Amino acid sequence: MDDIFVARLMTSEPVTISADTLVEDAGQTMLENGIGSLIVVDDDGHLEGILTTTDFVTIVAESFPKAQTTVSRYMSTEVETASPQQPILEVADAMLEHGFHHMPVTDKDGSVVGIISTTDLAGYLSKI
Repeated sequence: MDDIFVARLMTSEPVTISADTLVEDAGQTMLENGIGSLIVVDDDGHLEGILTTTDFVTIVAESFPKAQTTVSRYMSTEVETASPQQPILEVADAMLEHGFHHMPVTDKDGSVVGIISTTDLAGYLSKI
């Protein structure tokens, strides 16, 4: 598995939003796309954060989702990333270590080029 790189398994067109997206709209986007995370980017496509289904548990528990609440309030900003040429084993180890289910993939300039998830890893493993 060391010879398999992130670029081979990642979703190359992840769904992205901006930090000023309303929480309600972000939730609807996740439902419509059947996904568990949204990558938060700036106008140039650079990573600003990630919003996951786990974050929505916090939103509901704190009962703050009022009109005009943006995702910047809830998104994680200390985001671990992978590079497209990183060995998948390294990424899997990092995801396990941190308890992540989604990891943005960025290029050397910090622009988002994809996302890798535990579903991608499981799908690959089921075929080998």
